[in-house]
Formats: sequence, structure tokens, C-alpha cells
Amino acid sequence: MSTSPAPEVPQGHPQRWLILGVICLAQLTVLLDNTVLNVAIPSLTRELGAATSDIQWMINAYSLVQSGLLLTAGSAADRYGRKKMLIAGLALFGVGSLIAGLADSTGQLIAARAGMGVGGALLLTTTLAVAMQIFSPEETPKAIGIWSAVNALGFAVGPLLGGFMLNHFWWGAIFLINLPVAALGLVAVIALVPESKNPSGDRPDALGAVLSTIGMTSLVYAIISGPEHGWTSGRVLLTAAVAVAVLGAFAYWESRIPYPMLDLHFFRDRRFTGAVAGAVLITFGMGGALFLLTQHLQFVLGYGALEAGLRTAPLALSVVALNFSGLSAKWTAKLGAPVSIALGMALMSGGLVSIATLAADGYGGTLVGLLLIGAGCALANPAMAYAIMSAIPPAKAGVGAGINGTLAEFGNGLGVAVLGAVLNSRFAALIPVAASSLPAALASAGSAEERGRITDAFSSGLETSQLVGAVAVLLGGLLAAALLRRAERADSAVAASA
Repeated sequence: MSTSPAPEVPQGHPQRWLILGVICLAQLTVLLDNTVLNVAIPSLTRELGAATSDIQWMINAYSLVQSGLLLTAGSAADRYGRKKMLIAGLALFGVGSLIAGLADSTGQLIAARAGMGVGGALLLTTTLAVAMQIFSPEETPKAIGIWSAVNALGFAVGPLLGGFMLNHFWWGAIFLINLPVAALGLVAVIALVPESKNPSGDRPDALGAVLSTIGMTSLVYAIISGPEHGWTSGRVLLTAAVAVAVLGAFAYWESRIPYPMLDLHFFRDRRFTGAVAGAVLITFGMGGALFLLTQHLQFVLGYGALEAGLRTAPLALSVVALNFSGLSAKWTAKLGAPVSIALGMALMSGGLVSIATLAADGYGGTLVGLLLIGAGCALANPAMAYAIMSAIPPAKAGVGAGINGTLAEFGNGLGVAVLGAVLNSRFAALIPVAASSLPAALASAGSAEERGRITDAFSSGLETSQLVGAVAVLLGGLLAAALLRRAERADSAVAASA
């Protein structure tokens, strides 16, 4: 088997679209498991006797391990071969899914979810890196658009698939359904995907891998724990201090060695820093706003979990329609990356404002907001992912994909934590009694009038938090567009002088 870089020919790999379908199927499976477990919480509590802390670790073990390993996984793919890491990721994910589906204790399920997180990190980094290798520069934006659409599809389908499986089977089926997909993916990857890796064969950066994994895991854990345990609690402050210290040591180490896992010189590229800033702020606003919107649909408007999932689906479906049809890629090519990102994030910001100001009047305003967010996401996300990947040498495509995934995890977690804190502070100011939990406040309500006052207070908190998210997304779009525009002008000046 050849381990040289995939040949770059003008038309790309002859089976590139089939390969893209295979790697997107593998990625979709990973993304589904980010949300599918949420709908199984009642079943797990009843059948495994899981305590609240057990449930939290079942959910967080997957995301913590996955987010902590993204950079390391991307670096390993560049060094040892992206096809090899894709195969290893599918195998680990499949084995973890089998153990999770057959688990008869909470400890087994938590361990299996952690193993699935390792496989998920390998899959998420290698899928984007492989897509960058097999497509020509002209087709790469459309391919990344489809890759981005799969992300949105995973977000929408997870709760729906989980609800369907639980209505017909026992809770373990939500994991066992991954097995045929992983098996099909393994066969297809072995048969179709070309091997590629960094031709220079950099030495392994073992210390950098350890530091980045510990630092990112600590950071994500602090963000996840903040809303529940309090931002000034010893647990949160300790893990945040560990994250800052270890990530600082990681940055220092990477700047001193000749073969860094993450070359800090990337951050001198305005195109890269602009896309990074936009990616963090877009996921900050999106992650937090949609997390809170789900609560609004269930607790304020009275929809069930499956109904709430169906009513958030228009966002993902609009992303899928615009990206699979190629319309977003055509508009990006016509407008250019800076304008596409600014316009996309302005649309998303407008969608969040629509939800903030009209959601209390029923689902109509929410639907308009979701469609605006979806259209903006279809424009901005692929353009930013392409900007990040194109600013990094092709030999480091795995690391680039790891950076892109890490930013998404970080921004999403931060958005849930910060916007959740904004909502809770507003809610507590209006309803001081039992205001730390909307379900608890509603359960303690003695009359319909009191329930109405509580839901109005929550809606007020939702409006404030959504508006904060809208401002963050808009600022992210303007900042990213300005930096990308400067980078384009600098490139044009260099080309003209040459």
C-alpha cells in the first residue's frame, strides 16, 4: 500500500464523490452520538439505576475524550496516514458501540462511551483531511459544503433517530445501530480511500500530544461543569487553572521545537486568524442559542421531546438543501469568502433576533429564525472551514481538521455555558424562588397564574441570552470578514510586486 500523498490532478480523484459519501456516512454516525443519548436518559435511569452523576458522565465521557484528542488525532493522521487513522477510528467506534449496546452497568457504558470518543476524534479529523486531498481546488468548496451539511444533519437527526429507536426497541439499540454503518464504512474505506500522509515524516511530538489532550480536556470539562457546580466552585476553578497552565505550557513547547504538532506561525496568517475567530463566535452563538431554544419549545410552548426535535429540524434541513444543491458554494464563489462569511453570520444573527423577539408569540417567529440561521450557516460555515484548511499546508491537513473540530467543540461548550448563565441570571432576577431550574419552578407553582409568570420570566431570560448570542455572531462575522479581506489584499499586493 502506498503511503505517498494522494496525487493532485486537476480533476481530483476519479472516485472522489463516492469517497466523500463514504466518509460523510462515517462522520454522520459520530455526530449522531453527540445527541442521541439525551433522549435515552429516562430509560437509562430506570433500567440501569443510573444516578444523575452517572448520566452526566455517560454524556460527557464521549464529548470530553473526543474534544481533548482532536488535535492529537489530526497530527497522528498526518504522520502515520489518514487512511490508517480512518480505519482505526471506525474500528474503535464500532467496538465501543458494541460494548455500549450490551452494557449492563453504568461503569461499562461510561467506559464504552469514552472508547467511542477516541474513535470519533480520529474520524472527525480524517474525514475533512481526506476531502481536502481528493478534490481539485475548484471542487473543494462544494465538497466542504456537503461535509458541513452532514454536521447539521447529525444535529437534527440525532434526537429523532433516538426517539424512534426507543419507541420500538430497548435503549441499547441506539448504539448497536452503529455497527452495520461502521462495518460498511470499513469495507468502503479499505477499498476506495487512497492513503495520504505528510511526506516529510515529521518526528512525533509526544509531549505536545499529551499537553494538548490534558489542556483541552480540562478546558472543556471546566466549561461543562460551570453551569451546574457554579463558576466559582473549587472544581471549576481547579480544572480551569489546570487548563490555562497546561495549554500555556503546550504553546511554549510548540514554539520551541523544530517539529511542532501545531505550528504557531499559522496564527500570523490573517486568513487563518480571521476564520478561527469567526468559527469560535459562530458556534458560541449557535450552540448556546439552540440549547436554550430546545428548553423553550418543551417547557414554555409545551412540546414533547420528539415534537421539539421536529420543530428545530428546519434549520438543519435548510443547511442540507443549500449545501447539497451547491447553491451555497456558487454564492461563495460569486461573492468571495469575506462577503459570504459576513452575510452568512448577519443572517444567523437576524435569525437569533427573530427567535428572541418573536418566540414568545408561538412557533411562527421561531420558524423564521431557524430558516434564517440555516441559510446563514450554509453560507458561512463552509467558507470558514475552507479558509482554515487552505491557510494550512496540505501536509498538515489533519492538524487543520483537528483545529476546526476543536474550535467547534470549544465555541459550542462556551456558548451553552455563557448564554445559559445569562438566561439564569435574568430568570433569577425575575423569579427568585426556585429559579435555578425551570422544571423545579414550574413544579412548585401553585396556580396557572404563577406558572404563567414563571414562563414569562424564562422567556425574558431567553430573549436576553439570544440577543447576546446574536451580537456575538454578528461581531464574529465582521471580524472574520475584515481579517480575510486584509489577507486577500496582502496576497494581491505580493502578487502584483512579484
